[in-house]
Amino acid sequence: MALVVICGQPCSGKSTAAACLAEALLDFDSKLSVRIVNEAAFHLDRNQCYADMPSEKNLRGVLRSEIDRSLSKNGIIVVDSLNSIKGYRYELWCLARASGTRYCVIHCDVEVSHCRKWNEERRENTGLSYNDNIFEDLVRRFERPDSRNRWDSPLFELWPYRNVIDKSSDSIVAAVAYLTKKVDSKTRDIKVLQPTIATQNTHFTEANSLYEIDRATLEIMNMIVEAQSQSMGGSPNLVSIGPGFPSINISRAVGLPELRRLRRTFLKLTGQSSLSGPPPPTDSESAKRMFVDYLNRELGSN
Repeated sequence: MALVVICGQPCSGKSTAAACLAEALLDFDSKLSVRIVNEAAFHLDRNQCYADMPSEKNLRGVLRSEIDRSLSKNGIIVVDSLNSIKGYRYELWCLARASGTRYCVIHCDVEVSHCRKWNEERRENTGLSYNDNIFEDLVRRFERPDSRNRWDSPLFELWPYRNVIDKSSDSIVAAVAYLTKKVDSKTRDIKVLQPTIATQNTHFTEANSLYEIDRATLEIMNMIVEAQSQSMGGSPNLVSIGPGFPSINISRAVGLPELRRLRRTFLKLTGQSSLSGPPPPTDSESAKRMFVDYLNRELGSN
């Protein structure tokens, strides 16, 4: 349904804004699915996450993967993190576009001096604060959102130091209206991102296809070995794979090394055909049928 990216300097009231937005959305419609994704959801320590560039990059990867898995047309995902790098906000915008959902950015605009003061107060009261060197580094690298950028638009701005943030704040109310308004052919003020060929996710990726083929062929190979062991070393003639599948015709005993060789050859042929011909099977049933046909041809010709 929507992806909401909350950004701002460290200790600028982002988590408060996320909580107020979620509360306001549920007040509007209690049946809405609203989820906040942040570092706390993964029990991550903020100082460890931003201690160096590899750690920060890993954090962004964890959050991005979780957002990608959670995005749907039936729920609202609120990203409560620094989101301070415009390139990262662009990546999140691409995820929203690939999912065909709405997208907006909420910026908590607070002067650095106030953020620094709030960070010190947190250290004294709760201990949940940034180390001074990490805080200064994050402040220095923060890239303000710009509504002229498509990945920063629409942009709703909050000023937590001037006004207390609650669910009735003007920007929160405006964001709720934008996220929940029904869209029809006459709607012009609400933009639902549309996936392009480059960003649209297919139901199965090539990696998924290869995984399904590998798993299906291994399962059939094990079934053949089991059937031969039950026939006391002889040939079972027909090995049943299951209802709806053709049987495997075996006129002689087939050893495990030969089965492994046939399986490796089949996997190699399937991978080659995906490059120059039709794509490999995308589900387990199709993969099983193809492998059974291949085995019947190979074993029948020997």
